[in-house]
Amino acid sequence: MKINISKNYFYLIFFFSIWIFYSCENDITSIQKIAFNNDTPDESTKKLHIIYSDSSYAQIEIYAENSETFHNKRHITKMYDSLRVNFFSKDGSITSTLSALYGEIDHDKGIITVRDSVRLKNFAKNQTLQTEKLIWNQKDSMIYSVSQVIVKTPKGNLYGAGIKTKQDFSHYEILQPKGSIILEKELKFEDL
Repeated sequence: MKINISKNYFYLIFFFSIWIFYSCENDITSIQKIAFNNDTPDESTKKLHIIYSDSSYAQIEIYAENSETFHNKRHITKMYDSLRVNFFSKDGSITSTLSALYGEIDHDKGIITVRDSVRLKNFAKNQTLQTEKLIWNQKDSMIYSVSQVIVKTPKGNLYGAGIKTKQDFSHYEILQPKGSIILEKELKFEDL
């Protein structure tokens, strides 16, 4: 059985197909205006767990209940609803732990800022730092704050207007210190 299609019908189908093909054009800028929002994270994670290592040894371990990563103008990860950072010694043991309710990693600058109920604990010295905001520079392993701080040690409590410390919290400098502490050895003015 042979189907005979008239020329007019064939031209009608041909032009209709061409019209549909060329009429389905999308302007990329209009699509981006509709589909792209700078305030929306590129990644969203629950129960985030990151380990930074060097030569196969863990140096830093980060846990966060929730996190959002943005790659727009700057590469930033925001962590909220609980955050914990463990710092490791060369032998693999945890030397200190940093905890807060909110944190932000600026991947481009190598800086982590934590705030809200911030605690930094050194386990070997049994000392704890409490403040509302800390900034940790990954490049030089320094942690500092210009917020009010409290350092609790077995020998007493120290207060100050800020602090500078290494990430293991083994040595620190309190800005505008106040408080009292028990000294193991009596100091004489001649010794200074």
